[in-house]
Amino acid sequence: MKDGLRIALPKGRIGKEVYKTLKKIGYDHDEILENNRKLVFYDKERGNTYFLVKPSDVATYVEYGAADIGFVGKDILLENNSNVFELYDLNIGKCRICVAGEKDFPYHAKNHLKVATIFPNISRNFFLSSGKTVDIITLHGSIEIAPLVRLSDVIVDIVETGTTLRENNLIVYQEICPVSTRYIANKVSYTFKNEEIIKIYNLLDSMKDGTDD
Repeated sequence: MKDGLRIALPKGRIGKEVYKTLKKIGYDHDEILENNRKLVFYDKERGNTYFLVKPSDVATYVEYGAADIGFVGKDILLENNSNVFELYDLNIGKCRICVAGEKDFPYHAKNHLKVATIFPNISRNFFLSSGKTVDIITLHGSIEIAPLVRLSDVIVDIVETGTTLRENNLIVYQEICPVSTRYIANKVSYTFKNEEIIKIYNLLDSMKDGTDD
């Protein structure tokens, strides 16, 4: 077997967009698109191995060396403080992490807040830097409900179009940071497989300028 790159791909919609991008630069493998339950795919021609993993786990596979490279949301890198090299912004899955809540809540006047979120570390760091004290309530879905039922004062969540917020009479008070999919590498792999890892970087960057045609 050729010792190529071990590539961690996120499952789901973002993963499909990432795969389309990889295909454009010649790092595709048709078996990945077949209707099966396989999670690991080996490309005999190029020697690369592809893993399909939960998006929130990609950085972990890369950080601990199970994968040489991967593609993961900036939100996950920030929340987990992942010890990887962040090499390139693919501009896929663009959205924002925001503080939001009910329209009539005096957010800016409050020095202490109850915050419901799936991002406890990002939230804690943000409010600490802004001088507010917080009680963090970690949730795993339907974050928008929390202020409506008085579980929290505000939420910190991913905002893409803002439709869900509007439908629940919530507004964005403040943006914490933009989010998109990043190309990352394991730090040891970056040394020992540098040529191939940088090759992918250069190919991705060439697409930005339209020079890949």
